[in-house]
Amino acid sequence: MVKASMVCYLKLLLLLALGGVTMHVPDADVLAPLGPGALRLHGHLSFHDVAAVARDFGNRCSLLPAAVLHPGSVSDIAAAVQRVFQLGERSPLTVAARGHGHSLLGQSQTAGGIVVKMESLGGNARMQVHNGDGATTPYVDAPGGELWINVLHETLKHGLAPRSWTDYLHLTVGGTLSNAGVSGQAFRHGPQISNVNQLEIVTGRGDVVTCSPEENSDLFYGALGGLGQFGIITRARIALQPAPKMVRWIRVLYSDFASFTEDQEALISAEKTFDYIEGFVTINRTGILNNWRTSFKPQDPVQASHFQSDGRVLYCLEMTKNFNDDEADIMEQEVGVLLSRLRYIQSTLFHTDVTYLEFLDRVHSSELKLRAQGLWEVPHPWLNLLIPRSTIHKFASEVFGKILKDSNNGPILLYPVNRAKWDNKTSVVIPDEEIFYLVGFLSSAPSLSGHGSVEHAVNLNNKIVDFCEKANVGMKQYLAPYTTQQQWKAHFGARWETFERRKHMYDPLAILAPGQRIFPKASLPMSL
Repeated sequence: MVKASMVCYLKLLLLLALGGVTMHVPDADVLAPLGPGALRLHGHLSFHDVAAVARDFGNRCSLLPAAVLHPGSVSDIAAAVQRVFQLGERSPLTVAARGHGHSLLGQSQTAGGIVVKMESLGGNARMQVHNGDGATTPYVDAPGGELWINVLHETLKHGLAPRSWTDYLHLTVGGTLSNAGVSGQAFRHGPQISNVNQLEIVTGRGDVVTCSPEENSDLFYGALGGLGQFGIITRARIALQPAPKMVRWIRVLYSDFASFTEDQEALISAEKTFDYIEGFVTINRTGILNNWRTSFKPQDPVQASHFQSDGRVLYCLEMTKNFNDDEADIMEQEVGVLLSRLRYIQSTLFHTDVTYLEFLDRVHSSELKLRAQGLWEVPHPWLNLLIPRSTIHKFASEVFGKILKDSNNGPILLYPVNRAKWDNKTSVVIPDEEIFYLVGFLSSAPSLSGHGSVEHAVNLNNKIVDFCEKANVGMKQYLAPYTTQQQWKAHFGARWETFERRKHMYDPLAILAPGQRIFPKASLPMSL
């Protein structure tokens, strides 16, 4: 947290540097013409709401900015970044783009800098859906600050939808594309960054650049998964496909990890398979099936009523099959064939039919319940790992039931993806094997001490990471919480040189995304 004197000084600096901006203060909006060459904004710069953007979903880090930019246009973002760039190395100002604030450890924050509230841009820019024709595939042009749930609503009006998703849709387009964007469709379509045709980016110099695989390709691939280091994504052209009306949503349980992973790998490698495939791990949890009965129905109610978990480590395979109303019979046949090849516990087959929208927005329903209980805005010490197929059994045997004695206040995801569906030109670093697993420990910490505390969850996370490093598991962290450049160099490995070159090219003063803690701001100390 920066000192109050520093904040006051930076506010004054902003007023002088960004002369002529429309100021939003608690009492009124005031036009402050402060000198020649004043910067004019369609939106406004505010100081009263800095505390609101000094927190995120992780709820473990709070960096107080000097001001918040509510952009009314892309030119607002470009002008603000350009002015900060013009202030040069001596200025301590940095700029952080904040989407829905779903970062885990202050990645969307900046101490004493400017936070750009990207959702303001989403509300001021219109989405455009192009249905495509014989020569072109359909796509949507979406603002970087638009929520994916709004993209879905808009594209569904045209009978279309993006191919790849995250599990939670109340995130911004620019936010997920700056990381990767992964869910149960990634085995087939790759992550969200593999389904983008074009980007509009504001670089660290304040330039507005349109880029694609054919135009300014170095910036295009660098920004995808680039952690906001090379520019702020202000618009994305996202590939679309026909959207189904309905989804058959299925869950089954395994007690044997080898069968669980082998079945998952067979499914993601098959030509005819499910449309979404994810896995979960449950440790010492009783009443698992009872928790499903409200929204899922068992294939065999009598068998299901006799199932006992007995405190075992169990593995849940979750799958969906998309269909339209007139395809229900065909869907039933296809699902039956696919399930007949799997080795799950027969009494644990549960399923339900929901609309495509209901399935994709499923996590939001859980969010509303948690908010009502006061359990949403608590610390979330998450750990997300990418584990090679060759070491996933070594990983599981040590972590599940040994390091982790229980499910640790949150779901544990574990499912495979195909490396071939990830574009290796992007900035994302993944294991160098054809199949690797996403493993997510999505813990909540609702209490100050004990099992439900941040300290407890972080200690377990550290033990898991230490094991991976000592056992040479070959893991890579996703949404990595590294705090030193040395850690980031080790993370990127041989790709660090390219990453660093792109930083010097597109953000030479290290103005952008300081919360990632990769490149320190190139500034000289200032006396106050």
